[in-house]
Amino acid sequence: MLARNAESLYWIGRYVERADDMARILDVAVHQLLDDASVDPDRTSRLLLRVLGIDAPDTPLDVRSVTELVAFSRNQVGSIIDSLASARENARGAREVTSSEMWECLNTTYNGLAERERAAKRLGPHEFFRYVEERAAMFAGLADSTLSRDDGYRFLLLGRSIERVDMLARMLLSRAGDRPSSPAWVTVLRSAGAHDTYLRTYRGALDANRVVEFILLDRLFPRSVFHAIRQAELCLAELDHQPDSRVGPRAEAQRLLGRARSELEFLPPGVLLEDLQDRLAGLQETCRELGEAIALQYFHAAPWVAWTDARAVGGDAVVEGEL
Repeated sequence: MLARNAESLYWIGRYVERADDMARILDVAVHQLLDDASVDPDRTSRLLLRVLGIDAPDTPLDVRSVTELVAFSRNQVGSIIDSLASARENARGAREVTSSEMWECLNTTYNGLAERERAAKRLGPHEFFRYVEERAAMFAGLADSTLSRDDGYRFLLLGRSIERVDMLARMLLSRAGDRPSSPAWVTVLRSAGAHDTYLRTYRGALDANRVVEFILLDRLFPRSVFHAIRQAELCLAELDHQPDSRVGPRAEAQRLLGRARSELEFLPPGVLLEDLQDRLAGLQETCRELGEAIALQYFHAAPWVAWTDARAVGGDAVVEGEL
């Protein structure tokens, strides 16, 4: 597979997952701001922007302004519309390795955003968030059902898994300083799409340690951090066509993932809330280093090629070499 196609698929996976997760997070945050009069809109909005890695403006923030910035802005890098536009542009340049159904899904999703935005400004933003979540789920289903399980599918799944780890770490980091009995932990479960599954797993008992344990360590829930890391590890193992090394992983990406998995897998029970902020910050740093290692290993022909803009597929930073 050409390196530019591999890179496009990798970033399609990341951008669609980012739009999906941001829609989930923002949907829960908006409901909280509208339903709870005791919540300070400006403080909550700034916390949300910090979690999402978006610079907050100097002006006071409320539900409308934060939704405009995170969801609807076409100039804000990382907004929902910007992420879906970037996924669509990457798919446009990789039509030969994606199915026509996947392209039609992304193209139709993007073309429908303007109408959904107008409706959201009349009726409320929930329908816009629901639209993004449903279209992201449709895209994931089409990818799973129409792509061969070859290297292209693995790069798509790899990007999705790494982005999921990063976004889940951000969600948990936003609540890391809360009391164990705080009802705000429910918002984390809802943002992660884990609320119903968590209640069935723990028989409705809400406990901060169990919430963190479920989102970080659960091996059966597909949106947990551990499950996403294992999925990324499997993708990298299948992409590595060289014989297994007798002394462990040869590539930096495999080493980083293996270290992150081991640090989670062998944690003693009951200690997740201790140093949680440092642990989550470490996961975010691992995702950043992992992205650079994957870019260097699979997308760049020389180690001195700098990573500039992830959306600039086909530019000087991408080399059409064989993987």
